[in-house]
Amino acid sequence: MDLLELIIEFHKDNQRQGPGSEEATLKALKLIPYLNEKTKILDIGCGTGGQTITLAKNTTAQITAVDMMPQFLETLMKKAKENNFLDRITAEEMLMDNLTFDKNSFNVIWSEGAIYNIGFEKGLSLWRNYLKDNGYIAVSEISWLTDTRPEEIQQYWVNAYPEIDTIENKLSVIEKCGYTSVAHFSLDDKCWKDNYYQPILERSEAFLKKYDYADEVKEFVEAGKIEADMYNRFKDYYSYVFYIAKKNHVVKDMI
Repeated sequence: MDLLELIIEFHKDNQRQGPGSEEATLKALKLIPYLNEKTKILDIGCGTGGQTITLAKNTTAQITAVDMMPQFLETLMKKAKENNFLDRITAEEMLMDNLTFDKNSFNVIWSEGAIYNIGFEKGLSLWRNYLKDNGYIAVSEISWLTDTRPEEIQQYWVNAYPEIDTIENKLSVIEKCGYTSVAHFSLDDKCWKDNYYQPILERSEAFLKKYDYADEVKEFVEAGKIEADMYNRFKDYYSYVFYIAKKNHVVKDMI
């Protein structure tokens, strides 16, 4: 199996494919005003839809959920059916850097733990096209919590995601891309340990056994264990940070 196949198989039955929580989703949601039955929300990189269902339960909005993995979307739509949201949730198989929606189509763009796939600045710039004037964007992005940090964790994350940066610098990128920051907050320990690492670590042995401890599967599982260990040892230095921002009429660099 290649890496993408392993990711799909390992995560398709998980509630979340990255750190997060219902509480964090709701905290971000409460910072966005004027949500009603006419509101259109685009959930980009929705995965199996943990946050999508939370958005549906706590708004009357129409939600379009996008992911490149049809297996994840299938799981999401099962949840939508179970919760009687088929009239308000639509799933679209699509690449997040090649969206085919009309410009200025959505009131809110949502993306939890996914924008890193194409990069924070690129994602903010591209997705801005699909937001209506005065629309809001809410994204969670891995960020440094301190200005300095131990070399071990510095190198680990720079290698994994070169665009990782401080909150201050992320806020500058938000402004550069044509938004006004509304609020931001860091995800707590529960989002990482209880909702992400613990479930995947609990599945690891059964997953290894299912594939007869194949080398590529062992490597995949070990990478997850290393990431969890890094978080346990260095969680004071980084986290996912939820950024909520409002679209400006004009990108500042273009003024």
